[in-house]
Amino acid sequence: MTVNRRGLLALLGAGAGATATPATAKPAGAPRFDHGVASGDPLTTALIFWTRVTPPPGATAPLSGQLKFARSIADLDRKDQFWWADVTADPAEDWTVKIDTRGLSPATDYVFRFEFAGVKSPVGRAKTLPEGPTKDVVLAVASCSLYPNGYFNAYGEIAKLERVDAVIHLGDYIYEYGGPGSYGADSPTAGQRPHDPPHEIVTLADYRRRHAQYKTDPQLQAAHARAPWITVWDDHEVANDTWRDGAENHDPDKGEGDWAARKAAALKAYYEWMPIREPAPGRSADMANRAFQFGDLASLLMVETRLTARSHQLTYGADLPIVDGKPDAAAFKAKWLDPERRLIGQDQLAWLGGELASSVAAGRTWQILGNQIVMGRVASPDFRAQLGAAKWDEIVAGLPEEYRKPVSQLSALGAFGLPYNLDAWDGYPVDRERVLGTFKATGARPLVLAGDSHAFWANELHDTGGTRVAVEFGATGVTSPGAGDVIKGVPLNQGFEDRNDEVVFTDHAAKGFVLLTLTKAAATADFIAVSTILSETYVAAPIRTYSVTPVAGGGVSALKPG
Repeated sequence: MTVNRRGLLALLGAGAGATATPATAKPAGAPRFDHGVASGDPLTTALIFWTRVTPPPGATAPLSGQLKFARSIADLDRKDQFWWADVTADPAEDWTVKIDTRGLSPATDYVFRFEFAGVKSPVGRAKTLPEGPTKDVVLAVASCSLYPNGYFNAYGEIAKLERVDAVIHLGDYIYEYGGPGSYGADSPTAGQRPHDPPHEIVTLADYRRRHAQYKTDPQLQAAHARAPWITVWDDHEVANDTWRDGAENHDPDKGEGDWAARKAAALKAYYEWMPIREPAPGRSADMANRAFQFGDLASLLMVETRLTARSHQLTYGADLPIVDGKPDAAAFKAKWLDPERRLIGQDQLAWLGGELASSVAAGRTWQILGNQIVMGRVASPDFRAQLGAAKWDEIVAGLPEEYRKPVSQLSALGAFGLPYNLDAWDGYPVDRERVLGTFKATGARPLVLAGDSHAFWANELHDTGGTRVAVEFGATGVTSPGAGDVIKGVPLNQGFEDRNDEVVFTDHAAKGFVLLTLTKAAATADFIAVSTILSETYVAAPIRTYSVTPVAGGGVSALKPG
């Protein structure tokens, strides 16, 4: 189909706040673009374009404006060289504008901006996905940005990349906490970057205000303007440790209201403020699984692991019986291995299997799973045995008091071969085995991406029979504290690598992102770390590089250091 500048308007699909409406009266004053611009969910012929208009004081009626996009910045000011569409910023959508543009060209760079009442937004850059033979793809993978805990230097570094085709964000884009003593409030930067509102967010107004605060950050704005984002929420976009019917950090008896209402408010704000495509008719808002095809090179399959199917999370405090002063590991494992406990659920597993099979049948080299949590088998290191009792007791005694008991427990669990983190695929081993089995059954060559853990990971994933099925690249936090930040003197990285056959590399203190480069011959992950999050002056460099090659007929090679 040939698309011209006027003909394209008939192909524009409208998202929230983007429907064309008659012009409204211009309020006194001028609108502003305090939250930058963004693009997202790229397809071969479509992109989401987003902004938020800060209305003039006293404005209550929708504001009319335009989206303009072109092949170059200069073309945005040449009437015969740009495309345009009427858009509306509606207070019902918190003045956000999101428009799903259709009829674009594959593998094409675009620039875009919005204009309201003569005021122009910043310019953003975006690129559609390739179609057919594709030489390479470059992706930045990020997660976990806690605003008070530091500066978003990792986002700033993504914005500076010479090439990035898309940014994959795996969740914890915002955090729900707030106020004195809350998570991150003891950081040296918290005084300059306190959460707004200054309390835990619960209502729609709260979630909107928190999203708005994050998007005032200049480094985050720059990263959004650099390339399209493909996102999925984790738990903190709603509340800590969410599951199908609630969350650890939700208590209706403490004035936090109905869980379903809180979740609905959080998701409404998320869809308003993020450049994510709206759910198709008939799909509920929490069904965020979707597929992206990068030519003949890769399929990216984004899954949802929090709100649609996750069974209530086990905890060692509540679910590990203590008998005669010792943990009853056998009783715990009976619960842990219950096949009724699900993470992604049967419907999403069936969808995943179909997408994997289609990707393999289409001849794509890689099948990438964009998921929120670590999939590798990671048992707790037995530090007492590794370091000796005297050395270990000395380290524990030197820790802040609030960390002594959980760190001692972590080491004790290592003696029983129990997982380090139950808020991961390790907490749902039967569903993990189902996914690994689906990888094998479809002949996929899987790369698993993970966030949530605030640590870098390079893992080789095996099924229970010992067959290597996939590899995993885990992104550390942008700013969120890792175990290495709070547990000083404990050789965490070495302990995890020595204890676990699947863990090739991990770092629990670094902050940054993963830069993933795909070719037909190899997938290469550069683990990019920033030197500090306590100052906006920093340097960034890869601290490790690993690559993997595809195996004919399905599967992947061992990880190779680069």
